[in-house]
Amino acid sequence: MNCKYFGECGSCTIYGIDYIDELLEKKDRVLSLLSPFGVDELEVFSANESHYRARSEFRIWHNGEVASYAMGNIDKNGVVSIDECPKVVNSIYKRMTPLIEYINSSDLLKKRLFSIEFLATTTDECLVTMIYHKKLDESWQKEAKVLEGKLDCYIIGRSRKQKVVLTQEFVTQKLSIDNQEYLYRYYENSFTQPNPAINVKMIEWAIKHSTRVGEGDFLESYCGLGNFTIPISKYFDKVLATEISKKSIHSAKENCILNGIENIEFVRLSSEEMTQALNREREFRRLEGIELDSYNFSTVLVDPPRAGLDSDTINLISNIPNIIYISCNPDTLYRDLEVLTQTHTIKDSAIFDQFPHTHHIESGVFLQR
Repeated sequence: MNCKYFGECGSCTIYGIDYIDELLEKKDRVLSLLSPFGVDELEVFSANESHYRARSEFRIWHNGEVASYAMGNIDKNGVVSIDECPKVVNSIYKRMTPLIEYINSSDLLKKRLFSIEFLATTTDECLVTMIYHKKLDESWQKEAKVLEGKLDCYIIGRSRKQKVVLTQEFVTQKLSIDNQEYLYRYYENSFTQPNPAINVKMIEWAIKHSTRVGEGDFLESYCGLGNFTIPISKYFDKVLATEISKKSIHSAKENCILNGIENIEFVRLSSEEMTQALNREREFRRLEGIELDSYNFSTVLVDPPRAGLDSDTINLISNIPNIIYISCNPDTLYRDLEVLTQTHTIKDSAIFDQFPHTHHIESGVFLQR
């Protein structure tokens, strides 16, 4: 990626080396952590070096009468004003300049504007959230509606205890996964995978191992909006998927309808609550009508946050024959594998480069009992 802000902007922390060398460094780091468990090779899924990120946030920096995008600097002691960001997907990139130019031409839109968030799809839908330190009135809505039409996007305004949706608060992503098209409704201010191309590779990697099982029921924790759940569901009889976010569960159920999927039960439970429910330690009203005893889980997928899995969840999934573990933190993955490899063997592993030019690494491990 050719970026004129390399070395100044703190968003990208790896620069000045070839992308192949960057990937090799990431591969070596994960291999060094997995080698004690018998792993001597792993698959590497590379990304586009630029225009890969479909979700992005920018500060708005006011210098006199001029507003500009800004990012934290690489020394973490200030900001860098920017006029472009080549890592965002084209549907965001092409709107950045006309958006800031229009904002600078309108005192109403510019005044006390604090930040802007973008959420886009591979089919050119784009949602722009403008965040303010002021109350948004009808005159703001009228001016923002004009801007929405000029940019051919959806705009949301936010301020303290206020949210103004001009048209809609979601975009619909279309992804071709395993030779089939899937639809996902992505809501503003909810978690989505930021790199669409790598996301597809992650899902297809998980599907590859799901098809190796080919029977039984499927359990998923941290399911989000059904990103993995929906395409994987076709390879199992029944699916139980849990997630703590109420908004994500709402979106997951909508996505089931969009894709005509009927064998998934999405339930709002944390990973710890899921473990308590399946171990029959607690009863949850949210599980009313779901017969837990009817499930025969052959496979579980977990995609936890950076903190990794809690010990009770590790003990629970240790009783399931096949484990697909997606990790955004190699160090907590290593910690959890110290326990999981007491009952299971790593059969395959991979890294997925969600964030080129950063030290972030997304990993996948497939284990069998």
